[in-house]
Amino acid sequence: MGSTAEMPFLDHLEELRWRIIWSLAAVVVGVGAAFVVVLKFNLLTWMQGPILPYLHGKRLVYTHPGDGFSILMQTAIIVGVVLALPVILYQVWAFLSPALHRHEKKIVVPVIIGAVFLFICGAALAWYFVLPMTLKFLSGLGDESFDQMITVSEYFGFVTSMVLAMGAVFELPIAILLLSALGLVTPQFLSKFRRHAVIASYLVAAIITPGDLFVTSVALMIPLYLLYELSIGLSWLVFRKRQKRDLAALEDEVPA
Repeated sequence: MGSTAEMPFLDHLEELRWRIIWSLAAVVVGVGAAFVVVLKFNLLTWMQGPILPYLHGKRLVYTHPGDGFSILMQTAIIVGVVLALPVILYQVWAFLSPALHRHEKKIVVPVIIGAVFLFICGAALAWYFVLPMTLKFLSGLGDESFDQMITVSEYFGFVTSMVLAMGAVFELPIAILLLSALGLVTPQFLSKFRRHAVIASYLVAAIITPGDLFVTSVALMIPLYLLYELSIGLSWLVFRKRQKRDLAALEDEVPA
């Protein structure tokens, strides 16, 4: 069970305030470190790798004097938040853990690790598979009719939104796991919507990849639907554990 000593409400607020302060401090330190990393390792040049083959020897352009610094800061903030994420997750864990039961504490860390792993998988899939195919398709549409003049802000915004969107979509099993733990969805309910999940996976793939509506979308639809099947499996695990706990509770209530 959770902590037996009840903390006064104002003490909870004070602890929450310090947890937030430490998290923000970690973000500030992370952004500062990321700023150095981005400059020292020339991260902005590396991030232009996928688009370079379609620029025909040219470079990305910017139309505002502050675009270069803006992209540098945006990249540093994203990398900084990633670097600060372990500290943020620890602060969240330290604040919530006293209120959790023993069996709940056992699953929190695996769930957090799983969420980070799935996000990385989604971001990697976007960067190494979805982005190159999408750029190849889009660049070929007007290549013979127009001269490309892609701006830095538009390219980095396009890449960032796609990578973050894929990472967020890959959190589906974690979301289903939490909903199942709260009793809001059941594996039986999820199993009824398998056909709908196929269509939804294709629609999400088509939205994320504004390329051809068949090859790229179908290729991306497959892992998205497999995530739904994984979600059903996780929901079954939660459902069976809840049944065992309820059965054990009923047996304890029955007088000897």
